[in-house]
Amino acid sequence: MPKVNRHVLIWARVSAGLSEEQAARKLGLSGPERLKELETGKRDPSRRQLLNISETYRRPLLTFYMQTPPRESDRGQDFRTLPESDAPSSEALLNALLRDVYARQGLVRAALEEAEEDEELRFVGCAKISNGVDALVETMQNALEFSPVDFRAQKTVSDAFAALRASTEKAGVFVLLMGNLGTSHSDIDPRVFRGFALSDPIAPFIVINENDSRAAWSFTLLHELAHVFLGETGISGYDGALESEKFCDAVAGRFLLDPAELAVIGTQKTVSSDELIKKIGKFAADRKLSRKMVAYNLLRSDQITRTVYRELSDLLDGERITRKAKKKDKDSGGGPDYYKVRRHRMGPRLVNVVQRMVFNGSLSTTKAGKVLGVKPTAVHRLIEGSRVA
Repeated sequence: MPKVNRHVLIWARVSAGLSEEQAARKLGLSGPERLKELETGKRDPSRRQLLNISETYRRPLLTFYMQTPPRESDRGQDFRTLPESDAPSSEALLNALLRDVYARQGLVRAALEEAEEDEELRFVGCAKISNGVDALVETMQNALEFSPVDFRAQKTVSDAFAALRASTEKAGVFVLLMGNLGTSHSDIDPRVFRGFALSDPIAPFIVINENDSRAAWSFTLLHELAHVFLGETGISGYDGALESEKFCDAVAGRFLLDPAELAVIGTQKTVSSDELIKKIGKFAADRKLSRKMVAYNLLRSDQITRTVYRELSDLLDGERITRKAKKKDKDSGGGPDYYKVRRHRMGPRLVNVVQRMVFNGSLSTTKAGKVLGVKPTAVHRLIEGSRVA
């Protein structure tokens, strides 16, 4: 019988962002000394303990029997400028989420290839930063057959995002809403991870952190879509300093807003932050935009300073966190239908493709469950009633 590799045990705990004390507590051990016995090889974990370790560290069971710790898969470029307060546990959660996304995307791509539906999308990697912001905005609008007029014609912010998402998915991109690993206890703050683009020519994926404000989802979708058009795979945050990140911010902003419109806000240096937020709020609401996106565009057009933008950003982040906490308390007594929520998070295109692939035999219910993030027994209930594309 192979033995658990103590070096892998230590690596898995560290990569999960857990100290010895934190890990012992999560594993239900009497203290860090008991954990040290496992990590030094003085005592082998029981089967139940190993299953608990596998779940807590978010690693497959077989990992712990490997001769050496596995090499982390390439998660693409890191376009983020992280906050100073970022904790190792946040990165561990993000790494686990990205492994999940790659696994889902790989299964979808393999199923499309088996069904001979693997025609490459020409727009993936078609753009260059040197061609400029306006050129990419026009290319994206043509590919999506969607414009700011279509966006603003929607009744609500949610409707506007749904319309943009539908056009993006019609073009061939899968758009998912994922902000945790299945429970609210693993929520990832949008300041750590705003979005992720996987620029595959057959099955490109865009992941949006659903913990961000709904008004911000559309901007993030367009930002990540710009990365796809550039052929870039990677993680995005807020206020990235890299050229590519600034460029994609500019593309998303220009897609949704003509800079000349900002004159309506009429910002003055003497206006207080509260007054400015009110002005920005009305301007953003009329156009189905996020206030933070409008504030960022004011910064880019030199109508506010970096200091003012940072103050506004902090205030808006604080409001978002407060709203989320109130919503969590409100929803504690029961929420919307689980399957309806899951379908919304996975997106119509992914649900429809999985449905079709399950019916034609290209995906087993086990693999379909992994793609949709549910147990195999729940797959048919989730996809029933879904329109076949």
